[in-house]
Amino acid sequence: MEKLLTRWGKTLDSRAPLNDYPRPQLKRDSFVCLNGVWDYAIYPKNRQFMGYQGDITVPFSPETILSGVRRTVTPEDMLYYRRFFDWRKSGKRVLLHFGAVDYECDVCLNETPLGKHRGGYTPFSFDVTDALKEGRNTLTLRVTDPSETGDGASGKQTSRRGNIWYTPQSGIWQTVWLEEVPASFIADARLTPDIDEGVIRIGIAADGGFSPVTATVKANGETVAEGSFDSPDFTLPIPDARLWSPEDPFLYDLTLTMGEDTVESYFGMRKFSVGKDERGFSRLMLNNRPYFMNGLLDQGYWSDGLYTAPSDEAMIYDIQTMKDMGFNMLRKHIKIEPLRWYYHCDRLGMLVWQDMVNGGQPVNQAVVAALPGVGLALGTKKAGRLNDGPVNYKRFSRESAEGRAEYYKDAEAMIDLLYSCVSICLWVPFNEGWGQFDAVKAAEFFRKKDPTRLIDHASGWHDQGAGDLNSFHIYFTPFVFPKYDRYDDRVIALTEFGGYSKQTPGHVFNTKKFFGYRKYYSKEKLSEAIRTLYLKRLRPLIAEKGLSALVYTEVSDVEDETNGFLTFDREVVKVDVDFMKRINEQMRL
Repeated sequence: MEKLLTRWGKTLDSRAPLNDYPRPQLKRDSFVCLNGVWDYAIYPKNRQFMGYQGDITVPFSPETILSGVRRTVTPEDMLYYRRFFDWRKSGKRVLLHFGAVDYECDVCLNETPLGKHRGGYTPFSFDVTDALKEGRNTLTLRVTDPSETGDGASGKQTSRRGNIWYTPQSGIWQTVWLEEVPASFIADARLTPDIDEGVIRIGIAADGGFSPVTATVKANGETVAEGSFDSPDFTLPIPDARLWSPEDPFLYDLTLTMGEDTVESYFGMRKFSVGKDERGFSRLMLNNRPYFMNGLLDQGYWSDGLYTAPSDEAMIYDIQTMKDMGFNMLRKHIKIEPLRWYYHCDRLGMLVWQDMVNGGQPVNQAVVAALPGVGLALGTKKAGRLNDGPVNYKRFSRESAEGRAEYYKDAEAMIDLLYSCVSICLWVPFNEGWGQFDAVKAAEFFRKKDPTRLIDHASGWHDQGAGDLNSFHIYFTPFVFPKYDRYDDRVIALTEFGGYSKQTPGHVFNTKKFFGYRKYYSKEKLSEAIRTLYLKRLRPLIAEKGLSALVYTEVSDVEDETNGFLTFDREVVKVDVDFMKRINEQMRL
């Protein structure tokens, strides 16, 4: 396989990579980044630890180019980390944060066990005040990762990579950092804009005891609202609120002070809902108006960092380039990004559909590929649909009760983590039957946890009639949209399509083979096929059939997949940006 470096990877400072503040909606002055060069070792689980084997650049997984290691951690292995750092005690509490570690880890500081964490996609932290020493400190981790052999969330990682399945990765893949806090501090702030009432609702979670909170809201540096509150749940009026949208991604600055603790945050005033247009079609609504969501599948993989973008600028490049092409939405596919990615979507004005990471045992191809193909070919959902209840848990690779319980634990952690992100407008609990189970119950769970956003409960197929979308993945067949039943009045959305593939010599991961749904060998033919697809086949369906959203596959190439508008290393844009923008300007209600 080719060694592809992005332009940002080529200039990476391994001593201080990804050192931007990792939590933009709960920002303090105190921040010590522990990314950089650590010690590592990989041994079989059944072998004794024999010492560290070399350097690894954190937060890049050992399987990546940018880690400097390029070794695979198998389900039979144990991955070890060690990092030395100096600390001067100030009398404050100290928290140690991990953005994400895939998959299960034990953490020690100065040989004092801090605890364990299971799950590879959400952050966790420890209070290390008592374990810290004045001067030099030693932080160690032991990590195991079952990848696709376990019951937990693994995404598109597999030890037998190829086509739409990718290289497994393990260990630390998001920022590790320390911060000081007072004895009582703001642990979380849940921000809920309400444009109908013209207010922002704020819920404070305090650690160490709650005390009165002062909140100040500013717009372009001018104070527009402020107040002091004795309750952790309070409301601030926002006069003449400027509404957030992709066309005007306006953000308000928010300062929260509780006792000795002050955090900086932000929010946007917007609303997501479903309503009828003048022709009676169910439409996605933004700020109480029908809004056509025109986006792309975004896997969030990088040629040199896999799950981990090489820099903040790299993440911005992807988002801004797709916006420059005229797209207004990204479907974050089978991955949860670092919070900085969502921050950039918030401030740049890019709507986000957020997938839950799939789990369970390896998928049953008959269930996730063959049956849905039959249904689409016959123009009926029922022919390719399975009930996803207990009778079919085995078919959906969800026999493990522990794995099903872990799904809900992970889903709750994801919703809590991302709740206040302005740009996220829709949740996707399941995709294409991968580890799907009880999707109606899952939709109810998501709705209860977050009633402010929409739901595509079973994206693609095995529709159980729930959620807000009648959701289709169509790559090969004509664009027909059969209803779940005659009473189905959900929004019609083409949630995956396209996948037009073109290799770009010198910028491909695999020189021997590549994957795509339709293959093209010149920029001109690819561009003309895209023009025909959008303007001749899809644009008429917006008015004629009520088509309300599009998700093209995809932002960038990923390993063998060469379906992207960008190459895997982000060096080549395969179609002209202005060409795609002119097409997208015509894809509106």
